[in-house]
Amino acid sequence: MKNYFLLLISCFLLCACAVPSARQSAPLTDQIQLTATQPRSLQSRKQTKSAAGLTPSVLEEEQTRYKAMPLPKEMRGVWIASVENTDWPSKPGLSAQQQRKEFTDMLDLIKKLNFNTVMVQVRPTADTFWPSDLEPWSYYLTGKQGQAPNPKYDPLAFMVEEAHKRGLAIHAWFNPFRVQNNPKAVLSANHPAKKHPEWIITYGGKKYYNPAIAAVRKHAIAVITQAAQNYDLDGIHLDDYFYPYPVKQKGKNVPFPDSTQYKQTGQGKSLAAWRRENVNAFVRDLHQSIKAVKPEMPIGISPFGVWRNKSKDPTGSPTRAFSAYDDGLYADSRLWIEQGWIDYIVPQLYWHFGHRAAPYGVLLKWWSQEVKRNPNVKLYIGIAAYKHGTEWKDLTELDKQLAALKQYPNVSGAVFFSAIRIKNNQNNIQKTLRKYYQ
Repeated sequence: MKNYFLLLISCFLLCACAVPSARQSAPLTDQIQLTATQPRSLQSRKQTKSAAGLTPSVLEEEQTRYKAMPLPKEMRGVWIASVENTDWPSKPGLSAQQQRKEFTDMLDLIKKLNFNTVMVQVRPTADTFWPSDLEPWSYYLTGKQGQAPNPKYDPLAFMVEEAHKRGLAIHAWFNPFRVQNNPKAVLSANHPAKKHPEWIITYGGKKYYNPAIAAVRKHAIAVITQAAQNYDLDGIHLDDYFYPYPVKQKGKNVPFPDSTQYKQTGQGKSLAAWRRENVNAFVRDLHQSIKAVKPEMPIGISPFGVWRNKSKDPTGSPTRAFSAYDDGLYADSRLWIEQGWIDYIVPQLYWHFGHRAAPYGVLLKWWSQEVKRNPNVKLYIGIAAYKHGTEWKDLTELDKQLAALKQYPNVSGAVFFSAIRIKNNQNNIQKTLRKYYQ
């Protein structure tokens, strides 16, 4: 009898677990699914949960939490940069109403042009576009780091809600190690850089977190994970800045001053290999942290467009340009693809077809082969909208670049830098976009 009751209980539990939630049962296709984009009540969230208090929401809310939109069959993305107020907000210190109006106007145009994804920079310089107990409010919002918008609102929650109203996926874009890009952006009194001056390196007049310090990497991951857990985001996105681009004086690179940490933890590795290991550890650990919270949430990185030149590695691209692997950023995007630490990659192919050192067509072909190392990683191409009709005098260049994407089955779309050039219709760029995005 005892065994009979145990069998009944086991069957009941099995059936209960097999019942899908309404959100899970809705098919997720390339079309935007309303059931996948309805934001939860903001009042039901704890927006400022501490790093130590982060708990896997996949365990807490498996049946009820928002599920990130799947990556589209064809990515039609736009970067919206906040650093130096590049795209949005147009300047620091705008009222909350002005900020919201600028953003919704931009989204309306993006939707009208048949884009499907926005990648919004929400942590430009170790300061945030949401209320966080880990880092201060962003200078680029209010003109004073640590000061909340007036009247106070949550920009990230607002951006998510407005993107989803229009059927747009929204990926939160983070810069992991940049701390102070502009001397006008005075660090707030409670900034982590003030509490941990040992984390900071000053280089070229700018301040950076040192990627070699494990506590720095852990902190950056905690900030990103906080946003991933507490907001209805559709992806986590990083740009090309890991170690900074080299600063030059009198034609020579100024050494990045991390020799103390190198002596302590280099363990006989070359300086370049040691720096790459620091970046790789960050990417690996970020992947683990985000997937523990929301397993379906895609993680993407947009590296500099040249991994390695063929002169340094026979498997590299036949180019003669700055290399993200060797020359300063220490970004091993090949490893990230092979290990599956990212779900998509957006190499910044910001050159034209006839470029002498890094031709667009050559790199497009190389990257289309590179992602074959892991078919689970989608390839999108980063396109320099800001060069249309300026550096690219040939107004058909953008047209040719978009047409070329169709030649490679492994290329699943494009992301354009940046939104303001599209909004301002630089050299009639919208006409070319409408030709391809009907």
